[in-house]
Amino acid sequence: MDKDTILLSLVVPTYNEIANLDPLLSRLHSSLRDISYEIIFVDDNSPDGTGKILDSLADEYHLTVIHRKGKLGLASAVLEGFRVASGSILGFMDADLSHPPETIPEMLRSILERQADIVIGSRLVDGGGVIGQWPQHRYLNSYIAEVIARPLTCVRDSMSGFVLLKRSVIENVPLIPRGYKMGLEILVKGNYSKAQEVPILFDNRKRGSSKLDCRTRWEYLVQIIDLYLYKARRVLKLSKRTKTVERN
Repeated sequence: MDKDTILLSLVVPTYNEIANLDPLLSRLHSSLRDISYEIIFVDDNSPDGTGKILDSLADEYHLTVIHRKGKLGLASAVLEGFRVASGSILGFMDADLSHPPETIPEMLRSILERQADIVIGSRLVDGGGVIGQWPQHRYLNSYIAEVIARPLTCVRDSMSGFVLLKRSVIENVPLIPRGYKMGLEILVKGNYSKAQEVPILFDNRKRGSSKLDCRTRWEYLVQIIDLYLYKARRVLKLSKRTKTVERN
């Protein structure tokens, strides 16, 4: 596909997702058939052979496959994918089928027709939710993470890993590739005037294993502290500017 015609560049980080590739690619291809797109997989040297399978499917599904030397994390994978992306609209989603590809056209319409700058696939607005029952500890972890992040952004589902955005939202923005909540990082630091949430039904992983571990939780806490400090500095800077204007 001609790089100049690409509208959407979708980044999908992978680590041991071989069991999910066929249904994911089939659903993406069907959902995006009327859209000029590219899919950029960033594989962290998956021991199960995910990267090799992706290489074999690259031509059929308009894939770019980036191979990294080790498990370097979801956030850095997203930014690495963005660096080679050609589309005017960027996006990222999980590879485990928890995010419904069928929602992408509606998310795109929010940008193209409703003037949104960034769109979140949201579990927490009307029409959204979770399919199946989460274990109590996972529900508690998610709830605590959401409560901690709530003052940072007006978006209800700031924990979402299913995001589309205009390229301009992250241009010259000091994003830190840490942890797994790149959506939250962009929501706090990005250049945008309108964010919109599109309801999704989040589907629990059925194949493979979750990547959430103690290190990931620690990285999230570090990220949250950094984002609160970042926002405080911005508020202080804006306050100083306002006082300077008033004096003049």
